[in-house]
Amino acid sequence: MGEIIEWCRKKPSATVGIGAMIVFIAMVLVAGIAASVLVQTSSNLEMQALTTGQETIAEVASGLRVSSIEGYNSSGSITKMAVEVTGRAGTLDIDLSQVIIEISDSSNKFVLSYGGGACNTSSIDGSIFEVTNFGDADDFDIIVLQDADGSCIPSKPIINYGDHVIIAINTDSIFSGLAPRTDVNGLIVIEEGAPGIIGFTTPSSYADTTMELQ
Repeated sequence: MGEIIEWCRKKPSATVGIGAMIVFIAMVLVAGIAASVLVQTSSNLEMQALTTGQETIAEVASGLRVSSIEGYNSSGSITKMAVEVTGRAGTLDIDLSQVIIEISDSSNKFVLSYGGGACNTSSIDGSIFEVTNFGDADDFDIIVLQDADGSCIPSKPIINYGDHVIIAINTDSIFSGLAPRTDVNGLIVIEEGAPGIIGFTTPSSYADTTMELQ
């Protein structure tokens, strides 16, 4: 080792060369570390962007759409509400047993879940408002209008694009009925995708037994 140092003292150019080599090696190491960090960061950003894109597409292109809302008038008060819903274009299977309904009459707000009752219109004789399973104080039931693959059953009410069902809400049990000129709003929240929107004001007077609310 001493001989090398002595030789470097006699050869200044050799000292400069060794120093340059050390600097070069250090630059290569730093560049390698920086490149590794950049590659790892780029990979993480790509994965995050892909996940965000998929979630955004699912949120925008899928969801539940409220087709119409009908109300049942009993002695000057809307005691039952039939909310017809269907899946939006691009929607995958929607498990209605996992749906949460947030509904308010501007004075009170309630959160409803699936009550376990589902029936098909083929078993209904007359008005849909006459069926026995029409929700309760803290839940809703389902009336199946169209279900080509028969996937909407009481134990696992699943709908997909093209299916039409009625979400049966007993407003008498929830709000003690809806009086005229009542503002009602709410959301039908599903696991993934845009929620269904409930928003209407009841008529100023109830002349018919059934009426379109939204």
